[in-house]
Amino acid sequence: MSNYLLAALIAFLLCVALLFLLLPLLKRKKAGQEILEYVKEHSYKSGTPTMGGIAIILAMLTAALIFGKGKFVYITLAVAFAYGVTGFLDDSIKIRYKRNLGLRPYQKIILQLSIALIVAFVVYKNELIRGDVYIPFTKNTVSLGWGVIPLVVFIFIATTNSVNLTDGLDGLAASTTLVYMAGIAAIIAIVAADADKNGLSLYVKEYQGLLTVCFATVGSLAGFLLFNCFPAKIFMGDVGSLALGGVVACVSILGRLSLYIPILGVMFATSAVSDIIQVVHYKRTKRRVFLMAPFHHHLQKKGLSETRIGFLYSTITGIVALICVLTLI
Repeated sequence: MSNYLLAALIAFLLCVALLFLLLPLLKRKKAGQEILEYVKEHSYKSGTPTMGGIAIILAMLTAALIFGKGKFVYITLAVAFAYGVTGFLDDSIKIRYKRNLGLRPYQKIILQLSIALIVAFVVYKNELIRGDVYIPFTKNTVSLGWGVIPLVVFIFIATTNSVNLTDGLDGLAASTTLVYMAGIAAIIAIVAADADKNGLSLYVKEYQGLLTVCFATVGSLAGFLLFNCFPAKIFMGDVGSLALGGVVACVSILGRLSLYIPILGVMFATSAVSDIIQVVHYKRTKRRVFLMAPFHHHLQKKGLSETRIGFLYSTITGIVALICVLTLI
């Protein structure tokens, strides 16, 4: 069995074990999710334990550290941990004060921006990246130079918040992220094979590390979905969604695949864009474009079940991933 599969298996088993331990602890601490009053369809979920993302992060970090090597692995894990801590603070405030608002928006943005800026400068200075990004659907790169810094910052802010917005239905964020990570892993494998043919051993080593992180994340999310699929026994909370958004962004950026994020992550983008459209349009016209935003809530209002919406998001992500891979073979 390859190290990649072992990383996925260990992450899966560890996540399941941690959730078995976390669930009763969170219930005793009454660490339940507060539900917004206007989301009547979710009223029965009030009090469901949250912060299950702790198990996702710990399982992924452990498996990736055991089987992964290279700077890119450590950078990605540091990012996951940093965004996870931000989410943990947010969740802790919500639980303590029994409200849906955790950190103030400006506080959360400051923390997210600080992490993003640090990573942006690390990426810009890294000799293997040098501001290069792959042009989607090709094996060609374009150099952005210092322009990669604002791009990386934007990607981190946009991706972490988009994944966070997608975490609104049972299993939705976890399943969509799982398929995204599997897709980006396939693209990285193709890029790594190409680098190996050209004798670029340093690239190959770092890409192999990123593949390990991808497999560990997939395994961890698979374990989490056993508890998070409808009806969810536990939610990942911001500690999970922000950390996962950080991993999605960081793996893609370090793999020089940042331009694939809005393509492969089309359903994350859908959550963010639909929310922005709703807010802007309502402020201007006092009318709503969607029955409710983000878009997955609109679909729910239209009568689709949470399971069907999750399947739809994952399927679309999978189809897009397949198209991306086929164009590179």
